[in-house]
Amino acid sequence: MAAAALMATSCGLGATGGTTTNQTTSGTGASTGSVLGSILGAATNGQTVGNVLQSVLGLDKLTQQSLVGSWTYLQPGCAFTSKNLLAQAGGEAAATAIKQELAGYFQTAGIKQSNTSIVFAQDGTFKATIAGKPWQGTYTFDPATYKVTMKGLLLSINCYAKKNSNGIALLFEGTKLLTLMQTLASLSGNKTAQTIGDLSKNYDGLRVGFDFQ
Repeated sequence: MAAAALMATSCGLGATGGTTTNQTTSGTGASTGSVLGSILGAATNGQTVGNVLQSVLGLDKLTQQSLVGSWTYLQPGCAFTSKNLLAQAGGEAAATAIKQELAGYFQTAGIKQSNTSIVFAQDGTFKATIAGKPWQGTYTFDPATYKVTMKGLLLSINCYAKKNSNGIALLFEGTKLLTLMQTLASLSGNKTAQTIGDLSKNYDGLRVGFDFQ
């Protein structure tokens, strides 16, 4: 259960162009474009935008105080950078399908509730564990862009926070998430991790990461 005193709210990026699909072959033996193309193609059939607050960055306001607390990994997270992109992808059904696809990748990478969590302290420090690998340092929050910058000994990386119904999400560009996972969990040769890193290459305006509660 999240120990935060306040529920976090949505964080965002500016809208980008429409979704695109590349047929870049990932290490899994099938193109990432084909995998997610099938997901999004199925979702667009008769679907409309559902609960956009759950799948679009930047629709709610966020303060640094909202992040403070102890958060436990719940499931993979994803969001689009605008309502238009979400609509083009097929609405809430597309976001749900992408999360389900990511769940298999995350499981292979060893990410689960028992070994993945993060604590944001009031003093601007954080302590995280990703797939059992510790990472700590300092963080800053930009209220204009909802960007969270985390700096530690291993690496420094940016992500964006978003409100969920029962917690927060920390979401990255696909390549940034790949960098985080490779650095903390020694996944440089993991083909599944490479597929995760390819997501944003194949779909403009998609951010992926972790849902926390």
